[in-house]
Amino acid sequence: MTSTASAPNGAARTGPPPVVPLKGAQLALGTLALSLATFMNVLDSSIANVAIPAISGDVGVSPSQGTWVITSFGVANAISVPLTGWLTQRFGAVRLFTMSVLLFVLTSWLCGFASSLEMLVLFRVLQGAVAGPMIPLSQTLLLSSYPPSKAGTALALWGVTTLVAPVVGPLLGGWITDNISWPWIFYINVPVGLLSALMTWSIYRHRETPTRKLPIDTVGLSLLVLWVGALQLMLDKGKELDWFASGEIIAFTVIAVVAFAVFVVWELTDAHPVVDLRLFKRRNFAAGSMALSIAYGVFFGNVVLLPLWLQQWMGYTSTAAGLALAPVGLLAIVLTPLVGRKVGVWDPRKMATGAFIVFALVLWMRSQFTVETDFRHILVPTLIQGAAMAFFFIPLTTITLSGLTPDRIPAAAGLSNFVRITAGAMGTSIATTLWESRAAMHHAHLTELLVQGQGAFATTVQQLQAAGMSAEQAYAQINRLIDQQAFTRAADDIFLASSFLFLSLIVLIWFTQRPKAHGGGGADAAAGAH
Repeated sequence: MTSTASAPNGAARTGPPPVVPLKGAQLALGTLALSLATFMNVLDSSIANVAIPAISGDVGVSPSQGTWVITSFGVANAISVPLTGWLTQRFGAVRLFTMSVLLFVLTSWLCGFASSLEMLVLFRVLQGAVAGPMIPLSQTLLLSSYPPSKAGTALALWGVTTLVAPVVGPLLGGWITDNISWPWIFYINVPVGLLSALMTWSIYRHRETPTRKLPIDTVGLSLLVLWVGALQLMLDKGKELDWFASGEIIAFTVIAVVAFAVFVVWELTDAHPVVDLRLFKRRNFAAGSMALSIAYGVFFGNVVLLPLWLQQWMGYTSTAAGLALAPVGLLAIVLTPLVGRKVGVWDPRKMATGAFIVFALVLWMRSQFTVETDFRHILVPTLIQGAAMAFFFIPLTTITLSGLTPDRIPAAAGLSNFVRITAGAMGTSIATTLWESRAAMHHAHLTELLVQGQGAFATTVQQLQAAGMSAEQAYAQINRLIDQQAFTRAADDIFLASSFLFLSLIVLIWFTQRPKAHGGGGADAAAGAH
């Protein structure tokens, strides 16, 4: 929500009358229009998860390469979020929001038309880049629609859309992939986005925020794109190019390190930095944003890994995998209003600690999965995870933004969101890379005692041949069963390591100071949480 303060600050300078809250049908339709855009944006980050195997098969790549569809969107989105404040003051909140929604519709349409992985990743990068301003500006416009006394209600309504989308996303994505075709997970954005843009423009065009020309840190932005892009390419392509045995991976690594070092020096010395790195001097911001970002990276990596395992090795359809993931939002929807009310009263460090303990429990439960685990046992940890999500974002955002003056909150929220979304994309790459690496190790261990023509191996081959298989088919079937065990054990390794990571991150939370207790923290925290 990098732009929340833009309009008030601009208003103070140019002196227009304060924006009058909307009433009646206009208020209802305005809330609906902004919520639709937010819903579409958040939905797009979860709907593709269950479609990755289908997309990969269609464009002729491995499922691990297919995850680039997720990471490319995340990286581009992360880079564009810190620009929201500058773009808002340059073009106006209403014009920028409407254009962002329309460009999101166009890029969604292009994603559906993509015939190769390269085309799809390119269009997903464009989609992520234009999506950056949508969520923060939807909050800005929504808050301007309600009287200040109703700010909490406005953000609660907005928050419901961001929590319902992760429930609907896997279900809708799975059903569309199985019953229509995967491009329609992108095409459905077209009517929703056009309706949202039309309603927003008709209601808000006379409520445009003041604009003014500000310098933009083009060098800092270029360096940001360079180091984040190089680092993500290194992580995504490393496993297929054998990591540092490849000159390409070494080049990406050198570019990322050098560009990052120059970026840090430039941003600390530039008068108008694209991101305000000085915020990291504040203990609460540094420790809070690190805890939030690393935890989100671990969480998102596991969110992507689970449907891949279910579909590739457990025989689940996209719809069934979506059903296994959908309940994650149920407890979150129920508990988030309580968290919003109590975060200014209770110690948010204790709330976040509770969330991390529940995440650790959930991941430990998943680390016990076997090839025999049934749907009900897969569902239970997913359901419990919703409680952790409710106590995760708002308390940690409250801690991260605490003690900052109002004029610094937009920049702090933008930087925090940039780090978090980038960590999510990198968490996906790291989780899938480790999964394949651990699976190869487990496969080697499982096969090292098998000797062709002897023992249980020979008996199994004979039984399969007796059932009508050729020797080659029998060997392929045995290899498939070994692979299933290997990838299941590898997934368990990732889940268990992630569980311990969540427990270790609790230390970071307690490096922070408790924010001052007050009654209105929920609204502020909710505004920065996404």
